[in-house]
Amino acid sequence: MTGEIGGEESLAPVIPLFGRDAQTKPSSPSAAEDDADAGTPSAQHPAHGGQARATPKLRALRPHEAATADGEGGEGEGVDPDRIREQAEEVLVRKLRSRSLSIAEARTVLKGYESQGQRVDAAQIDDVIDDFCRRGYLDDAILAGHLVTSGVERKGQGRVALSRALAQRGLPRDVIDAALDELPDDDAERALEFARTKARSLARLDNDTALRRLIGQLARRGYNGAVAMKAAKAALAESGSGASSGGVRFVDSD
Repeated sequence: MTGEIGGEESLAPVIPLFGRDAQTKPSSPSAAEDDADAGTPSAQHPAHGGQARATPKLRALRPHEAATADGEGGEGEGVDPDRIREQAEEVLVRKLRSRSLSIAEARTVLKGYESQGQRVDAAQIDDVIDDFCRRGYLDDAILAGHLVTSGVERKGQGRVALSRALAQRGLPRDVIDAALDELPDDDAERALEFARTKARSLARLDNDTALRRLIGQLARRGYNGAVAMKAAKAALAESGSGASSGGVRFVDSD
């Protein structure tokens, strides 16, 4: 009897306690996709670079996914506008870390940002600009003051050139005028100082050519004709630059 009990034929069949399906894993692609989707729903979020897709498994739709799931709306309709705004702000912050921007330049950066066919709307741009101004990240008056100081000390620019440079940065006219009003009215002194730095390099030229070139350099830096002429003549006279303009010179033999 012991042999019969120990034999294979005497063993009772094993019956799964939880049914046959509990011991088998889903082998169909659709079942595997259901499990993956249930475990990581955010992996398919359009903002994370995934492709939105319909799945057999029921789940609650986020508000920004509803239009895409229903088949309504065009390209970019499923992108979260708040996420687009955050991404645009990040781009603007990175630019501000490397260079100061005027409000107009910052607005251009925000308008130009696009993600998945969607841009930041006008109301959100205004909110971002107001927020950055409130934090002190954007300040046209401070930027204008820095540009004026840099133009005078590093480039020797006059008022005309300074005004043009500030306008090119998108600064408003009233801000430009206020910044220039803070500048001492010493164009003549600054023009002469700049002319002195250039006069020696013109020593090989005749006087007329040296004068013409120096006046041109001063004019390009925003000094008007009268100021440029006076500064150029004074600088050339001080340095002794510029040979005689030509012609025969007669020396008294006595």
